[in-house]
Amino acid sequence: MAKQPVSGSDKNHPEGATCVGACNPADEIEVVVMLRRQDEDGFKQLMAKIDAGEAEPVARDAFEKRFGASKEDVEKVEKFAAQYGLKVARSDPGSRSVVLKGTIEQFQKAFDVKLERFEHHNIGEFRGRTGPVNVPEDMHDAVTAVLGLDSRPQARPHFRFRPPFKPARGLAPASFTPVDLARLYDFPDGDGAGQCIAIIELGGGYRTSDLTAYFSKLGLKAPKVVAVSVDEAKNAPTGNPNGPDSEVTLDIEIAGSVAPGAVIAVYFAPNSDSGFVDAVNRAIHDATHKPSVVSISWGGPESMWTSQSLSAFNDVLQTAAALGVTVCAASGDSGSSDGIGDGQDHVDFPASSPYTLACGGTGLSASASGIQQEVVWNDGDQGGAGGGGVSGAFALPVWQKGLTVARTGGGHTALAKRGVPDVAGDASPQTGYEVLIGGNETVVGGTSAVAPLWAALLARINAINGKPAGFVNPKLYRAKTACRDITEGNNGSFAAAAGWDACTGLGSPDGAKVAAALK
Repeated sequence: MAKQPVSGSDKNHPEGATCVGACNPADEIEVVVMLRRQDEDGFKQLMAKIDAGEAEPVARDAFEKRFGASKEDVEKVEKFAAQYGLKVARSDPGSRSVVLKGTIEQFQKAFDVKLERFEHHNIGEFRGRTGPVNVPEDMHDAVTAVLGLDSRPQARPHFRFRPPFKPARGLAPASFTPVDLARLYDFPDGDGAGQCIAIIELGGGYRTSDLTAYFSKLGLKAPKVVAVSVDEAKNAPTGNPNGPDSEVTLDIEIAGSVAPGAVIAVYFAPNSDSGFVDAVNRAIHDATHKPSVVSISWGGPESMWTSQSLSAFNDVLQTAAALGVTVCAASGDSGSSDGIGDGQDHVDFPASSPYTLACGGTGLSASASGIQQEVVWNDGDQGGAGGGGVSGAFALPVWQKGLTVARTGGGHTALAKRGVPDVAGDASPQTGYEVLIGGNETVVGGTSAVAPLWAALLARINAINGKPAGFVNPKLYRAKTACRDITEGNNGSFAAAAGWDACTGLGSPDGAKVAAALK
């Protein structure tokens, strides 16, 4: 049967990558096939209500029955797999995903692709492809994405250690425990008991000894931490404190000290587009742990994603909103360029999806009596700055209509597409978080600290209300004053301003007011 390309699956080599030869045809890999949902019209109507802040979350089982993949679509993929000798490793109509396992040779034949080994000075060796992924005509309408044929790392963690020097600008160095910040930001009392916070990790791991020592030093009962394996990845500390272990450990320590009564479920997945999408998909459909909040501290510039990956991931994030699961995502640590040196502005994904609560960064000075000053996090080229700007991929959400973007050097323009971030919190390593990693006490910052801080605030609010806050963006934008407005500083191209801005969004949390807005 003739084959057709999957829409948006075209891929080019990343700049600076060289092909170093063919893949071993006998190597085994796993690939995730994402399928369309049933009742697409009904889903669009539901999403319109959710965007307007007018819908109640749908129960997981009811949602999966109505909007999962059809039995026929799943069977088409299974039949196709058998034809090419591929095994079905997991088939889940509820999350609309079928995971196939087989050799490189089998996948090349099945999807008409050529897989090769590439070398890149920043990311090392990975498996890559060019051109589109092809599927048989009778399956073409059913398949929305085929992820995992290439293994290029898709995201980076958004944390930064305090540098040994003091940057030329910024606030006097200080450091805070997450418990200090919860107090300074007036979080409502509570410990998140009965909630589950999902944390997504794409590498590294945590040591229980670090967590035990950390919570004990803070005088807290350690939360229950569960490691969940996705696509064969697992909790695997590398022992390198400058690597992903720091991200994993700091996420757990921040969320766990602000909401020690919550279960912290850590979903470990491979760092690739398929691993990332599958981890979030698995978390929101997890009927065992039932997370009400997801914290994501990883991301990459929107422009580095294929349109099939962007759209498959955004689709999963829409599902989270429909299920009443809040997804908090770090907006990046490289200012308005997001680390791309082409002189243009870029935003980080998944924070740029309209279905995440995108978390930007501030620098903070405080005394015993409270916050004295809070400005946009921008410690200069070496020290990092909060990510933010205007999406190139996503339309303007209804709850951001009428907003303007303030530019550095003056001038406002109407916001034309999705603006990032939505909210902010302390992120400068100069005024960072006290954490314990690899047995050593250290101070870290980055927007990756802000996502678990907001996630833990929402877990506390969910526990108090006895139900999940769900998709919070429409309510927070409507409330207007639930956050502490940040009006000083810039992240490169964009400036802080009264109201929403593309550096700190609506501002940093005023916990009591956030709780009132989400009641």
